[in-house]
Amino acid sequence: MEMRAVYAECLAKLMEADRHVCVLDADLAKASGTRSLYERFPKQTFDCGVAEQNMASIAAGLSSYGFKPWIESFTPFATRRICDQIAISISYAKQNVKIVGTDPGISAELNGGTHMSMEDIGVVRSIPGLVIFEPVDEVQLRAAMPVLNAYEGPLYMRLFRKELPKVFPEDYQFDLFKADTLRTGRDLSIFVSGFLTRDALEAAEALATEGVDAEVVNVHTLKPVDRETVVASARKTGAVLTVENHNVIGGLRSAILETLAEEKLPVCGVGVPDRFGEVGKLPYLRGVMGLTVENIVETAKRAVSIK
Repeated sequence: MEMRAVYAECLAKLMEADRHVCVLDADLAKASGTRSLYERFPKQTFDCGVAEQNMASIAAGLSSYGFKPWIESFTPFATRRICDQIAISISYAKQNVKIVGTDPGISAELNGGTHMSMEDIGVVRSIPGLVIFEPVDEVQLRAAMPVLNAYEGPLYMRLFRKELPKVFPEDYQFDLFKADTLRTGRDLSIFVSGFLTRDALEAAEALATEGVDAEVVNVHTLKPVDRETVVASARKTGAVLTVENHNVIGGLRSAILETLAEEKLPVCGVGVPDRFGEVGKLPYLRGVMGLTVENIVETAKRAVSIK
């Protein structure tokens, strides 16, 4: 299933079980996959039009009256456009609002540079009290949705809209604040977020053929980072590589560097090289941004060589 379809399916279950759960869109219900909810739950759905700042403020108001609002838009409009509302109306006011940014990073594809947010995590990560989560596949998203809804407080989720290959088994147990070690290793720790997790696992297989035993850890919650798991893995292997569909500044790489600042270990990063996006399909964009299995392998070998 497409990730947005799984998202809407999970929301429907939550809305059916609790009338306080509500959904707000900024004229993008079809794009976000939530259009069917408007027919099933007319009293729990609100289309705010192309007015994301107003949407965020309405959600904060609903939360203050005990509702559990989920708001969604394309990633740049769900973060940088409403940054002040997230900071003041939602986080500062301690409102229980879930913010969903769809098509993060290069997954915006043909919508191009204006809709291709490479900096969304960096924009909101420094806002106090805001949790940041990015699912890897539909299994993790299904397991996460009830947990996210039950979490009391502001939370931002980066949501890839289309289909993704499965990474986790069907019996996967989700912990919002615990990273998942997908593969153990002794030579290198690969910390990865989002849809590039499958690529990191493929890179680890390729590295194994060259004698490099890589550990792969999915850091699904980018704030707060699971310090215990990250530090333990890095100390064990002595070298670190971060892999993310985001600017190398401000996202996973920055969070890992902050976490390991006192460990004195080499940390290399694969991510968007501090630039804006452009129009293109995913394979092309992977190539120009360096988000490929081949680049992960080469960067990983560099990290190992300097430890």
